[in-house]
Amino acid sequence: MHDECLVVDLGRRDYLETWELQKRLAARRLAGEIHDVLLFVEHPPTYTLGRNAKSENLLVPRERLLELGATVVETNRGGDVTFHGPGQLVGYPIVDLRKLRRDVTWYVRSIEEVLIRALRSFGIEAGRVSGRTGVWHSEGKLAAIGIHISRWVTSHGFALNVSTDLRYFDRIVPCGIVGAPVTSLEKVMKRELAPAETSAVKSRIASEWGFVFGRLLTRQETFEAPDGQRAAS
Repeated sequence: MHDECLVVDLGRRDYLETWELQKRLAARRLAGEIHDVLLFVEHPPTYTLGRNAKSENLLVPRERLLELGATVVETNRGGDVTFHGPGQLVGYPIVDLRKLRRDVTWYVRSIEEVLIRALRSFGIEAGRVSGRTGVWHSEGKLAAIGIHISRWVTSHGFALNVSTDLRYFDRIVPCGIVGAPVTSLEKVMKRELAPAETSAVKSRIASEWGFVFGRLLTRQETFEAPDGQRAAS
């Protein structure tokens, strides 16, 4: 019998607000108060630096990034620097690995598998690159992965470029990998995606998540956040 996973689309949300929500949900998951949760969200322009980020991978001074309308946040996820913004599908799984498998590498590879399977269903052949995390196409990196695990409960997650303005990545060394281009679904498909198509990508990722992780998905338009505030899509 599959355990449950709640899937919630938060719409567009501030990065720090969503991070705080992840922390609260992770605490509740650790306490066994809730099932696994898969949050979908889109952020306003935000550059995030992981625990291993090198300052030189920000190619533009932070002050200039702020002037350009982007925020800069230091986070507790793994990895280096990346960008989140409009047109990017971000997924934050709050998962108790004690109920699955206490194996960080397995978890990351499983996230990659979810994305690879979902993209394949839309005719996009993507895969892994040896020695690197994320999901890659022949034209570049489609999805980045950066996670945090505390007492075997996960937070942070993955970011898939759908219709992202890739010029934002020109201001950083994405994920600290020199010379590795970044691409998007629209660039690979050589056309704009309609909103319904973007929604279909999201739904497919959720479905593949349920398959790969053996979870029974429950989709909700809204849910009651731990602080009593209502989070809505």
